[in-house]
Amino acid sequence: MPTTASPPLRRLLLIALALSLGPAVSLGITRFAYGLLLPVMRDDLGWSYTLAGGMNTANAAGYLLGALLTPWLLRRFGASAVLLWGAVLASAFMAASGFFTGAWPLLLQRLLAGMASAFVFVAGGLMAARLGAQAPAQSGLLIGLCYGGTGWGIAVSALGVPALLEAAQGVPHGWSWAWWGLALACLAGTAVLVWPARAIARQEPPPSPAKASTAPSKPAAVPWRAMGAMLAGYTLFGVGYIGYMTFVIALLREQGVSDGAITAFYTFLGLAVVASGRIWAGLLDRAKGGGALALLNAVLGVATILPALTGAWPVVLASGLLFGGVFLSVVASTTAFVRHNLPEPQWAAGISTFTIVFALGQIVGPTIVGWVADGPGGLARGLLYSAGALWVGALLAWRQKRLSAFQV
Repeated sequence: MPTTASPPLRRLLLIALALSLGPAVSLGITRFAYGLLLPVMRDDLGWSYTLAGGMNTANAAGYLLGALLTPWLLRRFGASAVLLWGAVLASAFMAASGFFTGAWPLLLQRLLAGMASAFVFVAGGLMAARLGAQAPAQSGLLIGLCYGGTGWGIAVSALGVPALLEAAQGVPHGWSWAWWGLALACLAGTAVLVWPARAIARQEPPPSPAKASTAPSKPAAVPWRAMGAMLAGYTLFGVGYIGYMTFVIALLREQGVSDGAITAFYTFLGLAVVASGRIWAGLLDRAKGGGALALLNAVLGVATILPALTGAWPVVLASGLLFGGVFLSVVASTTAFVRHNLPEPQWAAGISTFTIVFALGQIVGPTIVGWVADGPGGLARGLLYSAGALWVGALLAWRQKRLSAFQV
């Protein structure tokens, strides 16, 4: 790291807010907007809930492939290049989804979009960690703000998708318009990312030249066995939370919630995500082991189970606000854990490791919940399974101690 003085906190906060457009593109739009399109696409294309969930399983499988590839890309090209090119590719694959109606082409587009999302998310997480290192006393806030940008993508999707679907009424497969509109939103977010990418690039080590060695360099070794409880808890977070984000809109439609109320629900959920970075900043600074992940997983389980128990609007709205106010802080807690427990040369490998297990959980979650929803009890029963996974994940994460306790 350079020895020059850190920029003023105000500038770091502005960089963090701009960098938050990375999660807005990679998760808020590329991943979570699909939940808004699932009901209309399922009705139009005659999908089962298992196939509908499989679309997000394909997205998560691509995310896993991207997470496995990203460490090499980071060493070869640097975080800023991976961030920006990943965002461009995610935008392109989102647009491509509007040109197909067959299940297999759509599954392929979701897989490719997931791969590009991982490039953005891992590179953005590494850049958030480096940004936090410039103001250690405010690192929890800076990291939380970066990840909280997912909420901007959710809010844009919540407001934009219904308007585009309304405009395309009477057009065959009118949901295609929504994919194209979301792709334009991704491109707009990518343009904003150029500034923080350049600002933080000054903190990057130089990329490894292609011909520097005949053998590829290996990533820094991560003590993953010592991190086992944290990794297991985070895997179950991936299993549990994605069931809610994939199917909650479909459940609300089944319960007879109006289109306007659903738009409000998803918009408020997104805005709660944005606020979560400030709400949980202190916890991320204090919790050096698995305590933050355990607490947040437990609260998220409560939010997940509420709409499965009742369709009462105040309870449903409370579920969305609580879920939005927590779930991206779970992701931020793993970056905070890496920053607290690993030396900087291992940050990229540590964040990639968490991203890989996160992807594994997300591969399992949507298809399992969809399969359960196709049987007795429907979507409500599927969300009960999601909540259970989150609570088991909380118990596992609670066992995680600070890594120094494992070291001689």
